[in-house]
Amino acid sequence: MAASVDQEFTFAKSDFERVRKLIYGHAGISLHEGKQAMVYSRLSRRLRETGHSSFQQYLDDLERSSGPQADKEWQEFVNCLTTNLTSFFREEHHFHALADELKGWGSKPLRIWCCAASTGEEPYSLAITCHEAIGNLNNVQLVCSDIDTNVLATARRGVYDAEARGLSPQRLRNYFMRGTGANAGRIRFKPELTRNIDFRVVNLMHTQWQLGEPFHMVFCRNVMIYFDAPTQRKVLERIHKVMAPHSLLFVGHSENFTEAKDLFRLRGKTIYEKV
Repeated sequence: MAASVDQEFTFAKSDFERVRKLIYGHAGISLHEGKQAMVYSRLSRRLRETGHSSFQQYLDDLERSSGPQADKEWQEFVNCLTTNLTSFFREEHHFHALADELKGWGSKPLRIWCCAASTGEEPYSLAITCHEAIGNLNNVQLVCSDIDTNVLATARRGVYDAEARGLSPQRLRNYFMRGTGANAGRIRFKPELTRNIDFRVVNLMHTQWQLGEPFHMVFCRNVMIYFDAPTQRKVLERIHKVMAPHSLLFVGHSENFTEAKDLFRLRGKTIYEKV
């Protein structure tokens, strides 16, 4: 893709291939050929912000630099290339299934990992479901992670448009505060319900995850679609290791792991049980 009249930077095929290699090695994300325009659009903004005059110059600096500033730029690079599409109670059948699993759970400790927290709609949907099913969140711990630091910052704030999709009027009343004045038209998840919600950065490519005790439920939805088959297998094996016996893995509607029968068996619609 040479620079056109409306393009600020030249974006050669070699630049795109280099980006593909770097994001795959750093985050396991497999970009296909059709993503070239998306990559240009997102990374060109980063070139302007960092004062680079070309993709080659930016990528050279990214690879050659070291130290805290380099780590920060690698994070910005990843943030640019991740996709965050979410809403409250997306793929609603999973939350009904979770509520069914929690019937009779009582006061037993419950640990849930949300692997792709994005801007927070999924974690707060999980918290609402647990609260409705159990009656409180006293013994519930939600570990909510993402590789993108920008979306995690939004998730931690818990502030959304009042017309956010997926929330019933009753849940809006029960779990959110309405903004006034300068915050009119906005809602915020009630802070008193966030005590046991832990937002943290986790790169699924890293071999060591400091996540604490095993999880009873893992929501890893619409994450594996960005990985190739070998990477999917590695991540599934690592997820398997941090799950409690017979715990449940919830995945996206287009993800199928029936070939990993040594790790998980199908329990329901896009729901797997640890073997």
